[in-house]
Amino acid sequence: MATQANPIEDVLQDLEFPQREAAFFYGLFLRGHPADKLRRDIEIPAAVLAKWDRETWREPQLRPLLERIVRYRQHVLAIFEKLITHDASTQKIQ
Repeated sequence: MATQANPIEDVLQDLEFPQREAAFFYGLFLRGHPADKLRRDIEIPAAVLAKWDRETWREPQLRPLLERIVRYRQHVLAIFEKLITHDASTQKIQ
């Protein structure tokens, strides 16, 4: 008997490897995409955060998931920043 995929479990599984997403954005950076634009793509806009906050008033069980998503995106951004900083320092040495 086949079981249906649980979309929340799929999202949680995707949130286990921020290094992969940071590496993806770093690859875009290496291909010439501006770092500021990539940072904006990684960050969650304030308007989206406000909308999510309103949603959690109606569906409080969503709050832990949304908080985890926000922490994940912050972690992706931190890794991305570290990669860019390391890349810049390496280029200065050469």
